[in-house]
Amino acid sequence: MQPLVESEIREALGNASAAELAQLSLPLDFLLTEWAHLDAFAWRDPRIASRGYLVTELDGSPAGVVLRAAASNGSHHRAAICNLCHTQQPADQVVLFSARRAGAAGERGDSVGTYMCADLACQETVRLGRPAAPSEVQPGVHEIMRIDGLARRTRAFVADVLGAA
Repeated sequence: MQPLVESEIREALGNASAAELAQLSLPLDFLLTEWAHLDAFAWRDPRIASRGYLVTELDGSPAGVVLRAAASNGSHHRAAICNLCHTQQPADQVVLFSARRAGAAGERGDSVGTYMCADLACQETVRLGRPAAPSEVQPGVHEIMRIDGLARRTRAFVADVLGAA
């Protein structure tokens, strides 16, 4: 992903209202972001716990959406799978996020939702190394497939919300 500055991130959020853009807070470690290792940039708002943001590239340009986390249902005894990174985690670490559609559809109240890692750290999760299985001929192939799948699913979700799908 190409490095972005705050103004580019704000401009990329295609479903954001003026109030949401005014309230946006970047993560505390924003200036330390290693853009070359990312296919998307996602974070939970440090001041508004129920809000998150997801920015990726569509057709070579930054495109992003504002997310709203659903309230937790309290079921911590089961496992759940993030629909972006396909990682299985305890249920309290996967949250339903919804994004208001861009344009007239969003003004009518239409939204898109999917289950994501509660901390929106999918980019880091798929890059965590794991020991190679004895049957693996090429160690690391599984990680490359997970990274590519996450990038593809993230772009598809953002494109769907923005009406670019």
